[in-house]
Amino acid sequence: MGLEGLIDQRVHDYYWEEDLNCAITMLKTLGEIFEVELNSQIIDSASGLPGAGRFGAQCGLVGGALMFFGILGKEAEVSQQEIRSLCYNFADEFQKDFGSLLCKELRPEGFKADNPPHLCEDITKRAVKLATNSIRHNSSFN
Repeated sequence: MGLEGLIDQRVHDYYWEEDLNCAITMLKTLGEIFEVELNSQIIDSASGLPGAGRFGAQCGLVGGALMFFGILGKEAEVSQQEIRSLCYNFADEFQKDFGSLLCKELRPEGFKADNPPHLCEDITKRAVKLATNSIRHNSSFN
């Protein structure tokens, strides 16, 4: 299975089989792609990120990707300053590609009581691909 197929399958499974949120789905999918083991505290910490999204704040996909950049950067011995720069650049790229960093603006149909589950599956797949490309094209991670 190629990278795109892996992303599509893992995002789908994490949403529909494990009922994970967007931030954890982003973290776990990137962890698999880059073979980084994520400890349970990291996953636990990401469980609250979509709450901010429901409030209308930063999208959990952005938050999960930024968390992963920090994890991967630390493993690759990238400086804190460079990690911050990489995160800024990713957030800028995400905003340009998706039009916003805010969950309330990105989530299809917003937040209504009768929303079907996992409305963000397609945007998640696109966001994981963007994060993967950002990591692969950054010499700090290589």
